[in-house]
Amino acid sequence: MPTDRPSFAKARGPLWSEPGSLLEHVAVAVCGIDDDNRICYWGPGAHDLFGYHSAEALTRPGAILFGGSARGAEACARMADRGRTEGYWRGRQRVTHRNGADFDCGFRVFPVTGEAGRTVVMALASRGDELDRVKTNLAFLDALFATCPIGLVMLDEELRYRHLNQALADMNGLPIEDHLGRRLADIMITSDDGEYERMLRSVATEGRTVRGVRVGMRTRGHPDRDTVLSVSFFPLTQAVGSRPGVGGLLVDVTDQEQAVVEATASRQRLALLDRASARIGTTLDVEVTAQELVDAAVPDFCEAAVVELVDWPGESEVFDPALPVDTRRIASGTVLPAPATELVSGRREVRYPPGSAIHRMLRSGRAVCVPVNDDFLARTMLDASRARLMADSGLSVLLLAPLIARGTVQGLAIFGRSTRRTAFTEQDLSLAGELASRAALCLDNARLYSRERDIALTLQRALLPSFLAPSPYLHLAHRYLPGSRVTEVGGDWYDVIALPDHRVALVVGDVMGHGVSAAAAMGRLRITAKALARHDQEPAALLGELDQCAQEAGIELATCLYIRYDPTTGRARLASAGHPPPLVRHPDGRVQLLDDVLGVPLGVGGGGFRTVEVQLPDDAVLALYTDGLIEARGHDIDEGLHALHDELTRIPGSLEAGADRILARLVPSAPADDTVLLLARVHRRE
Repeated sequence: MPTDRPSFAKARGPLWSEPGSLLEHVAVAVCGIDDDNRICYWGPGAHDLFGYHSAEALTRPGAILFGGSARGAEACARMADRGRTEGYWRGRQRVTHRNGADFDCGFRVFPVTGEAGRTVVMALASRGDELDRVKTNLAFLDALFATCPIGLVMLDEELRYRHLNQALADMNGLPIEDHLGRRLADIMITSDDGEYERMLRSVATEGRTVRGVRVGMRTRGHPDRDTVLSVSFFPLTQAVGSRPGVGGLLVDVTDQEQAVVEATASRQRLALLDRASARIGTTLDVEVTAQELVDAAVPDFCEAAVVELVDWPGESEVFDPALPVDTRRIASGTVLPAPATELVSGRREVRYPPGSAIHRMLRSGRAVCVPVNDDFLARTMLDASRARLMADSGLSVLLLAPLIARGTVQGLAIFGRSTRRTAFTEQDLSLAGELASRAALCLDNARLYSRERDIALTLQRALLPSFLAPSPYLHLAHRYLPGSRVTEVGGDWYDVIALPDHRVALVVGDVMGHGVSAAAAMGRLRITAKALARHDQEPAALLGELDQCAQEAGIELATCLYIRYDPTTGRARLASAGHPPPLVRHPDGRVQLLDDVLGVPLGVGGGGFRTVEVQLPDDAVLALYTDGLIEARGHDIDEGLHALHDELTRIPGSLEAGADRILARLVPSAPADDTVLLLARVHRRE
């Protein structure tokens, strides 16, 4: 008999273990007992288990396996007799290793017919602790399949169900019996173009292992329920009599995924609201503010958006559900291709009939969500061509939000999504309402500002001179340039007044501040100065009375420069109340700054004014201006004066062209303040 374990390259014995079998994990000893209870067969595993080589064991009494004593002989005889009489017996016996170690052993014994009809009892023996370990593992696996809340599955190489537990059957909504023998694709409904099945086939054919892959799907048992599973798959070992395949663990993480999705969406909504708060209302321009709302929403919140202002009939600004709603679209944007681009930007005036979704939204005063369907198109879209554009735009759902501020409906915002994105949720409705509320307040501020600005502009235009008094001894070029839109209406003013004896007065002033109050103060000072000039007063005396008028009117700070020119003598007498000094360009190109004129601003009180006289040569050019011409962000007044000085040296023959050149060179494209420039070329009277 062989004494050593054969290699796989050698001829195998009558009992052997394939790789991956249960016998590979539990050592099995094989031996034979003859009718005299002597050892007549000794397998390689018996040497490993009991320690005896075949030469030491063969023909010896089987009692050596049980310690060699009389008790051992009795144990061997009892085991062999049970095998002969019962045909098969299994049980536990205490055995003794060759080195004297005692251990528990499990036996399986059965009779076989040997040579010449003799009966041999074959015994299969394994260590009891190893058998206990395997039994425990098997019991654990049985319990795992029966009670584990995680889905467990065994698939064959064709991805057919061979075994699964109740947890997976419950996930799929079908009994275990309805799974067995069916293909995976018969149970699972995926929308990944077969990627999930290809992944499993690679596990079966290539031996890959996948862990914790998230898969979204539906099942035949729950065709209307979206499920997210975390799946792990591994190849099955091919033990004796087993078939290749795939084992897997599947965990339903739909709730966790939904929580993550909702948490992520909440963070995105907060981030969007934060960005929108910073971006909306940066100016007091209605259309800019509306476009800021659209830009904040597209594409993070939606794929298309428009903002429309309601054109209320008359001044009532009261919604009547029985009347059409007329709106004016002032902002739009979309990331969708045509015809969505034409839909959102191709029309400025829109009319919504009574019973439309817009009426429903305005009646509730809250954001509403409406599907783009035949009912919406019929009730809301009056224009058939516009209805076709809407139907073909790809938009599937609209969120309508009213723009309400200070109890007044300013307009409405419409946000749209296509089928490629999820529909609007209740949280999205709240977010849209918050965005609309903030935008509405900014729009209302811009609307009120625009209204005040229009009033101030109207007042300013009425108070500024529509034409300047003509004089044969003065050639004039004058410009009034309003500041940026935030501060468009200011208190800058100028005038040219005819006086007796061919004299002419030139006045430039500036009331600090902007808006209606500054325009009104400017108008009062201009009218008063014109009335006082008609009395032919000295410049210092005129400014004194103008200062008294400013104090009585509550005008706290204003500047004024008054010049009286006499063409007969060529002399100019001037006084200043804190105004920037005038410049004189002489015929030879030299520029003189008349900076010795002193005086405090009007309305301050307590200071006197003095008159200064200068001689102006024929063809000299006087330059009067307000501080908007020489003050600009980034440089001081001295730099501005120096730049004006240089421009005057290069002034062309035409004063009109010279005025345009000076403004173009010195005033930025978006000036922060109003600017007045008055150029006067003087001539002597012959």
